[in-house]
Amino acid sequence: MILRGGFHAVPDGWLATIVTHLEMTQAPPSAPAALPTDVVLYHEDRPATNWYRDLFNRIGADWLWTSRLELAVPDLAVILSSPDVEVWTLRRGGTDLALCELDFRASGACELAFFGLDPRLHGRGLSHPLLAHAAARAWARPIRRFTVHTCTHDHPAALGLYRRAGFVPVRREVEMMPDPRLSGLLPADAAPHVPLIRRAGAMDAAAARR
Repeated sequence: MILRGGFHAVPDGWLATIVTHLEMTQAPPSAPAALPTDVVLYHEDRPATNWYRDLFNRIGADWLWTSRLELAVPDLAVILSSPDVEVWTLRRGGTDLALCELDFRASGACELAFFGLDPRLHGRGLSHPLLAHAAARAWARPIRRFTVHTCTHDHPAALGLYRRAGFVPVRREVEMMPDPRLSGLLPADAAPHVPLIRRAGAMDAAAARR
């Protein structure tokens, strides 16, 4: 369906977001910067699903990340065990505080499937070196395109971060999704920058279970 100009009603219980797709068609010239001495870059080889979901939820809940929470555990395990999927994190004091997932399953391409930092690392300038490392890993394989997408529910600095790293916007989409806070998939206080709208007289699924 092609949307015409003007306003379009969003159904009750749903969200709408603008998705920007970006790509990089050659390796960036700069090498990854060094990390602080208290932070270690770590490759989680064949990550366990419970470890992954905990990290995914801690980092993504406030940006309404849900896709990997909706997957059945066996399906998620298949993805995480693929030799063409790399999961990296930043470890501080034994705690994993970042998610950087590279997906090489499409021929000739790499997708930066998920990228984010735990709030405990915000403000330390670690997004840039982690993203530079992701680009170096991506272009170490014989790819032609390195892609990523972000949306208006994401961190407001995400789009600028990707563009400074060398990604170029190539297209936009409108995405519609049921509000995961109404179903209980995410807590009601997640993503406070996206207002939670309850229809008058309606009870959401999370409240109904209490």
